[in-house]
Amino acid sequence: MKDISTKGYQSFIKNLKQRIRSAQYEALKVVNKELINLYWDIGKMIVKQQEKFGWGKSIVENIASDLQKEYTGISGFSAANLWRMRTFYLEYRNIQDLAPMVREISWTKNIVILEKCKDTCQREFYIKMTKKFGWTKNVLIHQIENQSYEKYLTNQTNFDKTLPAKYKSQAKLAVKDEYTFDFLELMDEHSEKELEKSLVNNIRKFLIEMGGYFTFIGNQYRLEVAGEEYFIDLLLYHRKLKCLVAVELKIGKFIPEYAGKMQFYLSVLNDKIKLEDENPSIGIIICKEKNRLIVDYALKDTSQPIGVAEYKITKRLPKAFKGFLPSTSELKNKFKELNL
Repeated sequence: MKDISTKGYQSFIKNLKQRIRSAQYEALKVVNKELINLYWDIGKMIVKQQEKFGWGKSIVENIASDLQKEYTGISGFSAANLWRMRTFYLEYRNIQDLAPMVREISWTKNIVILEKCKDTCQREFYIKMTKKFGWTKNVLIHQIENQSYEKYLTNQTNFDKTLPAKYKSQAKLAVKDEYTFDFLELMDEHSEKELEKSLVNNIRKFLIEMGGYFTFIGNQYRLEVAGEEYFIDLLLYHRKLKCLVAVELKIGKFIPEYAGKMQFYLSVLNDKIKLEDENPSIGIIICKEKNRLIVDYALKDTSQPIGVAEYKITKRLPKAFKGFLPSTSELKNKFKELNL
């Protein structure tokens, strides 16, 4: 038998495994779509029969009992799940945009979105984000509980004028308006060093809160220019954007000088650290609080892509937050821009 440890054989096995995984994934998608179609039809049939014969709530218990007797050992036909199927159909039957989308994610994730989100645009956002980023159930719940929908749609960046069209939509998704660091055990009064150290010690949870596709490179990342040393609080990498992401942490209010400092960091990163095949670096300034008008002016004439966000240690939605949410028509346009 010939030696099969050659590079050609190893490459062949790698490609073969990738093909098998791809086929398995496609098969799972088909199975999931058929399952959602089944649950949709069951919900529809229950609704139609109730409307036709005037059946009350008790009929669902009867249907569940009969199905469980017929299909012993098969989960999914409990009375509670049948009620979910009925609600699932009623909620989406008249929404043409969402009805096809719900078939693209699992039943479990659909139920999380259905039960935790009451607004149609909010549901559309989480369905699309779950599909795009492959969020697990736990990550999805975390994103909903931390109001990621509101935080993405009200974020403040200058990406429209500083990034190429093919990158700016994805970049907007990479920056929230507010981050919730409720996993940190910090007092209300804390230093920037304590904040940074706590985030690094909880790096997995921090990257989840950042939203997806981020990897950690280092903290207090050293830059040297003309013999002087400078340190970026956190340096991340965004796999989808293929770019470095500099994060500066501030425990007070945002001031315009922070934007100038971030511009400097990004210029140095692009000149000295960025690889040739990587895209221009972006910066995120995370402050304890910010004035939106001051941020707008600070970013207005900056040439480097920068986003400015707030952070909270507890789950608390600012009182004025809802005043910044776009109208329904504006939301639709934002979804299209983001290419979700």
